[in-house]
Amino acid sequence: MTHRSPPKSNRRQGEVTIPAPDHAHDERNERWQQQEEAAAAATRDIADVPAVEVITTTAVHLMSAAAVKLGLADDPDNQLDLDEARKLINALAGLITAGASEISDMHARSLRDGLRSLQLAFREASVIPDPIGKGPGEKWTGPVN
Repeated sequence: MTHRSPPKSNRRQGEVTIPAPDHAHDERNERWQQQEEAAAAATRDIADVPAVEVITTTAVHLMSAAAVKLGLADDPDNQLDLDEARKLINALAGLITAGASEISDMHARSLRDGLRSLQLAFREASVIPDPIGKGPGEKWTGPVN
């Protein structure tokens, strides 16, 4: 085994190497700043959003999530989860029941129709159906059949 000396540096002692400017880093930072500004411009301040819109948007999100968990989306074999669907439908029923007096009848009616459709889909998807009045959300909406 032969031992080698470490390679000699081309730098003279005391000489400092200044790295070249990192243009890729500058461009990445600039792109990030532009994206942040675009996101800020697209996002409304929550203080500007009316309560009716917050309630209805939340209800629509709960409905969509419940529909997916009921297997009503694009991959029912992998997305069906009745336990999760029950939780979402219960939350939706509570929101609609509590918020109905705060939103217009037009909004409340369409949300109730969507809720009822989900409750019926849950009953249909269940191998062992809940007794009438004991299904998801029926505590707040009354029996659905």
